[in-house]
This record gives sequence, C-alpha cells and structure tokens, in this order.
Amino acid sequence: MRYAVAGFLLSTILATAQDAMIRIDATAPVGPMRPIWAYFGYDEPNYTYMKNGRKLIGELADLSPGTVHIRAHNLLTTGDGAPALKWGSTNAYTEDAAGKPVYDWTIVDRIFDTYLGVHAKPFVELGFMPEAMSVKPQPYRHTWPNGGIDTGWAYPPKDYSKWAELIRQLALHAKQKYGQAEAESWYWEVWNEPDIMYWHGTAEEYNRLYETAVRAVKSVLPRARTGGPATTGPASTKAAAFLRQFLEFCDRTNVPLDFVSYHAKGSPRVVDGHVRMNLAKEMQDVERGIEVMSAFPRFQKLPIILSEADPEGCAACSVRTYPQNGYRNGPLYAAYTAAALGRIFQIADQRQANIEGILTWAFEFEDQPWFDGFRTLATNGVDKPVLNVFRMAGLMRGDRVRVTVASTGRGAIDALAAKSGDRVTVMLWNYDDDDLPAPDGKATLTVANLSPGRHLLRHYRIDASHSNSYSLWKSMGSPQSPSAEQYSQLEAAGQLQLLESPRWIDSGHIEIILPRHAVSFLEIE
Repeated sequence: MRYAVAGFLLSTILATAQDAMIRIDATAPVGPMRPIWAYFGYDEPNYTYMKNGRKLIGELADLSPGTVHIRAHNLLTTGDGAPALKWGSTNAYTEDAAGKPVYDWTIVDRIFDTYLGVHAKPFVELGFMPEAMSVKPQPYRHTWPNGGIDTGWAYPPKDYSKWAELIRQLALHAKQKYGQAEAESWYWEVWNEPDIMYWHGTAEEYNRLYETAVRAVKSVLPRARTGGPATTGPASTKAAAFLRQFLEFCDRTNVPLDFVSYHAKGSPRVVDGHVRMNLAKEMQDVERGIEVMSAFPRFQKLPIILSEADPEGCAACSVRTYPQNGYRNGPLYAAYTAAALGRIFQIADQRQANIEGILTWAFEFEDQPWFDGFRTLATNGVDKPVLNVFRMAGLMRGDRVRVTVASTGRGAIDALAAKSGDRVTVMLWNYDDDDLPAPDGKATLTVANLSPGRHLLRHYRIDASHSNSYSLWKSMGSPQSPSAEQYSQLEAAGQLQLLESPRWIDSGHIEIILPRHAVSFLEIE
C-alpha cells in the first residue's frame, strides 16, 4: 500500500485504480477554493452571438458563483463576420483610399455585449493583425483544413504607431461604452502563441508589439490588467526560451506586466487500438512555466493565467480525421479535466505559485454534425459530459481542505475537497490515461471533524449513464435530426444528475463504487 497526499505522486494520476482509502480533514485548510477554472475560450468569435453560442455563454455564466472570463481569437481580424472552423472576424480596422484608419466596433460590441449581458467578462486577446496593417497581407483568409492557417493575419504591423492607435481606440471605445471601472476589470492579453506560426515576426518584434499595445491600453485604462505572452507549453525548449526572453525584456524595460500567460496541453495518441491520454505533459507545461518565472524575483508572485489548458491543441480537429481525439464526447474528457484541476491546485501549493486562471479552450460549433468529435462543451445546444465538471467545481466554495489518499494497486482514484461553514464538498474521480475497460474502483471516504449532528448527503455523478447526453444519443441510434422529444431528453441528460436520492448520514464514513473515468461530487451539510 502506498500513501500520498492526493495527486502529489504523478504515478497516482497515471495509474490503474483498484481501491482507495480517502481521508478528508474538514478542519485542515490548505488554501482558498478560488474559481481558477472559470475561464473559457475559442477560435471563432462570431459563434458567440449565434443561437447555441448565446445559450452556452449563459450556461457558463450560470455555473459559477463568481465571474466567468471568456477569451476569443480574431477580435481584430479583417472580414465580414462569417464564421468558419478556426476563423472569425470583426472588421474592426480598415483604411480608406488615402490610408486613413476606419474603426468599426459593431461586431466587437456584439461579442462583448453577449458576455456582459449574462455577467461574464471579456478576456480581451489583442489580435490578430488587420489586413490593411499587415506587412504581408496576402493571402489573408486561410482555407483550413485545406492548408495552413498562418496567413496575413499572423504578421507584424507595417506601422507600429497605427497598431498602438488601434489598441488605444479599442480601449477608449470600451471605456466610453461600458465605463472605465468595467473595462479596467477585464484582462487584456497581447496576441496568442507568438513562439510558433501564430506570429511571423521575431521575438524582438513581438516584444515591441506587446509594449506598444499595453502602453496604449494603460493610456486610457491605467488600472487595466495587461499581460502576455500566451506562449505554447513551456515544456518545449523553444516556448520556454521565448517566455524567458519576454520576461527579461519586461524586467529590463519596466514595461507593464500585470499577469503572465502561457499554455499547457496534453498529447493523446492511439496505442494498440485505444486512446492514451497524456496528462503528465500538461502538468509539465504548468510546472516548467513556473520554473521560468522563478528566475525573475519581480515576477515570481504575479498572477499566472494558463490561457489555454487542455488535453491537446486543436479544438476544431474532428475525431473523424484525428482518432486520438476520441476522448472528447464521453466521460473520459470529464475525468481528465477533474484530475487536471486537482493537480494544478496541488502544483500551485507546492510551488507557491499564484495560478489565477485555467482557461479551457472549448466552446461549440454551429451547423456541425452531432457529437462529431470536436473539443466542445456542447453540441447543437446539448451539453456534453465535460461541462458538468465545471458545474461541480462551481458548487465548491470556502477553503480547500486536506485530502489524503491510500491506494492499493496503482491507484487512480483521487479527490479535491472544500469547506464553507458547515458544508463540505468533495469532487472525486477515477482517472486513467488509457481509455480501456476496467473493473470498478471502490473509494472508502472518511470526512473527519465534521460538525456534530446528522448531515444531508447529495451525490452527483458523471459516468456512462449519468450526466451524459452522449450515451443517450447513441442509445437513440445516433440521430442527426432528433425529434423534439428526443432533443428535450438529450438536453436533460446533459445536465448534472444525482446518482441517488439525497439521504441523511450519521457519520462522515461513506463507501462509493466509482467506475473507470467516472466523476462523483458529494455535498455534505
């Protein structure tokens, strides 16, 4: 038998579950239960205000007791606003025949208004390069998947003063339309993944892009939170080097830096006919970014935003073409997300890092086949199992409390717990990297130091038959045109569901059968 504080041994995450003895000490806080999960994003900003986009934005706002932050690519990209996979546009900046700037915030306003209308907030990603400003404007709109996506929008500006004025005008418009206090409460991030093909310029040119942008924002919104550089995962030597040179630049020049952003991704693959995830890769990205920051005393305690944190890198890559993405529709995605959330909290505690946000890069795609294997939170307006992990997380408040796990075998059962007043909540998952059948795991849970008296237990579950619209859809025969009655049933199946009726308990001793890749959520009050 091996003992470990929950998730501290990486083998605990990657292993095959047998049985687990879990002890939760309700009087041993380890840190605040911050809603670091309440960040979402996507490539296609024009989906935001479409029918199912609006529905999902509302659901995201509803699942959090606090504020949800939403990041989208292409907020400054030139075009007619027609969405496509990995593409979007707002036409915010064009030029007249004389080369004079023309600003049009109509589509940007539709996007921001949708967020703010449900009390979410824009996470403003300043990009991409307008066609009239790009040093290499043609070709501009890409034709993915029939070619690469790094076209004219991915290049530096011809005139950095025009770039600075564009950002200043956007900040000024936000101030005038939404009020200074509101606009200053948003995150303002410069660009996306400038260490790869999203930026066809040098690191020095990105640093210049960053400095001109943040100084333009601060000239209008001096208390706005500005940051970057939103690199790919720092487990890559190239990404780590880019992040390091950016921090050196900000340290040397005193350019404003209110938060540091970088990305963290897993790397699934097909092994012997099944999908094998790679949670360890995502965690390596998280830790390596913290290590890079630790070399800069000025920045060690800055908020870290993992402005994309996911099992892999391409949301718009369907499982039809990329079989390694077969995890996306069912409970495996949910279990992976729960395990990643628990582990990132633990990394932050161990490293004394200020991780403020973990942004899930997943949304929805309009006019696509049902459950087509995109990395999405919903399909055709029906929630997928993964969305219910965030509903669970939204029910956790107060302080995180100590969790200790003793497991037989290789132990993949783990937990995260929190306490607020007399209410204890526990998220419990049975995760394994391999998408293979396995015997159910058994978790024996002891919640120590509960307040005296009887307690009401509510037990919610994500598994093959609970909180799982995908399994119901398959049982219906996988219809591409569900009837009204079927659609209503699918909507209901997409919500977070109880495993059993609420019941009263006399002690904090609870036994739970937990299938492979199931996630349980307990409320004890």
